[in-house]
Amino acid sequence: MRAVHLVVPEGVDDPARPSGGNTYDRMLACGLTGLGWDVRVHEVPGDQARGGVRSTAPALAAVLSTLPSGTVVVVDGLVGSDRPEVLVAAAGRLRVVVLVHLPLGLDGPDREAAPVRALEQAALESVSAVVTPSRWSRRWLLENYGLDAARVVVAVPGVEPARVVGGCPDGRRLLCVGAVVPAKGHDVVLEALARVPVTGWTLECVGTLERDPAFVDRLRHGVQDLGLSGRVRFSGALVGTSLDDAYARADLLVTASRGETYGMVVTEALARGIPVVATRVGGLPEALGRAPGGRRPGILVPVDDTSALAGSLAQWLGDPALREHLRAAACDRRPMLPTWAAAGAEVARVLVEAAA
Repeated sequence: MRAVHLVVPEGVDDPARPSGGNTYDRMLACGLTGLGWDVRVHEVPGDQARGGVRSTAPALAAVLSTLPSGTVVVVDGLVGSDRPEVLVAAAGRLRVVVLVHLPLGLDGPDREAAPVRALEQAALESVSAVVTPSRWSRRWLLENYGLDAARVVVAVPGVEPARVVGGCPDGRRLLCVGAVVPAKGHDVVLEALARVPVTGWTLECVGTLERDPAFVDRLRHGVQDLGLSGRVRFSGALVGTSLDDAYARADLLVTASRGETYGMVVTEALARGIPVVATRVGGLPEALGRAPGGRRPGILVPVDDTSALAGSLAQWLGDPALREHLRAAACDRRPMLPTWAAAGAEVARVLVEAAA
């Protein structure tokens, strides 16, 4: 039996801290196990930085130092991709693959990227392979770090099969899913909704409220200042059946994210036949994709464009024909969505090549 060691952020299974990266790590471990790999998971403690869990170098080095020479190890980029002092040394005796959910050198509202770019480039240049979740993120790494294209591979996140939700004819139940932090653009959604002339809509925001309490407070005050009281609910982090229930209550997923390498919440919505209004940024258009015939199962708008988002939401709420068209496209997109089995198989292929 082949063995692989998976180094992930501490709390990867913590239901209070759901994230796309944690889900990917857990599903990858399950997928590789199903393919006959002996998967050994190591959680690395770290501090909160730039919106993710960042390991201390000694903690990561301590884990890697226990592994025998020639061992195949997958390191989550959130705990290792800006630690060249650790990965360069480890790459000399281990077969290291880095899983880059989010380049730490990617500029965004939650972080100052410039100081870590040189570190991340040096770290990723040293390893056997890099796995990314989207074609967009692969292009970003190649263009910004000049990595060997043959060593950078896309393994698109899968999505669990789900039943189509009924939806209300008026389409007025709106849903945001994601940590309530500036990068996710909840402020833009609220400002856009304040400009929408159609009334009767509700918005549920599902996602942790713990990462940036000051931003959450500003949003709560904004709800009052914009005259949206009683129409917006912050539900906090939800998982399992509670998250399923939130999707079942929704007619439209709205995400005004300012940066995404992929966007798993988009495919989770589409798996239920729920259309999407999202920003045209990073890997979000890739996640949204197209139904047969080239139809988009949603609407894409520019980043930080409140007017464009307000216009698209008003169009959705006020045009029954558009709602029917987008719902049909979302349902037709469902059979085309990526699977976790395919993601696991692609990563397994990378690991076999790394071990050779």
